[in-house]
Amino acid sequence: MKVEGSAITNANAAAVLRSGLAAIEAGDFAIDFGTVTRCDTSAVAVVLAWKRAAAARGGALVLSSMPKDLSSLAQLYGVDQLLA
Repeated sequence: MKVEGSAITNANAAAVLRSGLAAIEAGDFAIDFGTVTRCDTSAVAVVLAWKRAAAARGGALVLSSMPKDLSSLAQLYGVDQLLA
């Protein structure tokens, strides 16, 4: 699934979460952040929820083109190993 838009923030996190969960439910465990240039802390929560959903379906989440903001926030919160 390609994340739509240039940001994942509190303003759109619920919609982004739903979109990703639908993709995972359909068997798509690859998330492409290619167009995303800005993230806030809600993006970390979204990705962790996707990771749990993929694991529950027996899959492994594959993240590509992860934005620098998201990587930095994950490291700050000590969950960067979970997103690796």
